[in-house]
Amino acid sequence: MFRFFLGAVIFCASPAIADVWTFETPSENIQCSVGESAESSDIRCTIIERHGPPALPRPANCQSDWGHDFQMFDTGPVQMLCQPLNRNRDGFDRAEYGVTGRFGGFTCSSSTKGLECRNLDGHGFFLSRAVQQVF
Repeated sequence: MFRFFLGAVIFCASPAIADVWTFETPSENIQCSVGESAESSDIRCTIIERHGPPALPRPANCQSDWGHDFQMFDTGPVQMLCQPLNRNRDGFDRAEYGVTGRFGGFTCSSSTKGLECRNLDGHGFFLSRAVQQVF
């Protein structure tokens, strides 16, 4: 099972407190943060080094890094984020290959082929250095 660092985040819009877990693949190339509150959960994953075309075309208004950051909520489609790439590889617990973690509205599986995460609606993403997919 995933080992997680636990933290608390206070959201500015409301006094609700959320649990936050972070993990990375053994290669340290994919890092994720999961936030869970009483109302919803979200996951954001970054692939630091990737090859090939991005999973979705770059939006015309994107003037920053594209194809590295993926976000989804416990329901609804995946969003790719246009933002500067964070290459920090510190402070994440390791999700060993061959394990599946269930938290919030997500199930993520880490394997030697890559990381796959899905939400309650079945939307998700697969990330590896060679391939990134959104479904």
